Amino acid sequence: MRVVALVSGGKDSCYGMMQCVSAGHQVVALANLQPAVKDELDSYMFQTVGHEGVALYAAAMGLPLYQEHTQGEAIDKALVYRAAEGDEVEDLFRLLRRVKEEVGVEAVCSGAVLSDYQRLRVENVCARLGLVSLGYLWRREQDSLLREMMAAGVQAVVIKA
Repeated sequence: MRVVALVSGGKDSCYGMMQCVSAGHQVVALANLQPAVKDELDSYMFQTVGHEGVALYAAAMGLPLYQEHTQGEAIDKALVYRAAEGDEVEDLFRLLRRVKEEVGVEAVCSGAVLSDYQRLRVENVCARLGLVSLGYLWRREQDSLLREMMAAGVQAVVIKA
């Protein structure tokens, strides 16, 4: 499938992309939501620390990068999401709709590991857009996942503790 990878600049989204390619999918674009006002948001949904490096991923891979701004505000905080105007999830919806229209993707790859909140929202957006959600890291045991990442050559640097 033709896939857009949601990237944050973190190790999980990077390794999720690697797993997506290993499974035979073709990553054709990268997508990222970045803070509208400051460097970092206290977002329920998006990791924004390290977003400055996302453009380097795209350049190194020779792929288009689709970025939009988010205010990082969660309007609907229930586990099962319902579209709510002004919610940060709707920023993701608009971003992925644009990528689908311009690049013709069939699926979205994310690096979600443990958060049901995040996974269910990505799946909600994908369902609304007719896209498949690919979450190769979902519910993986963290210790073995980290060892696997290191064995695969992923080099991560802690930029915020």
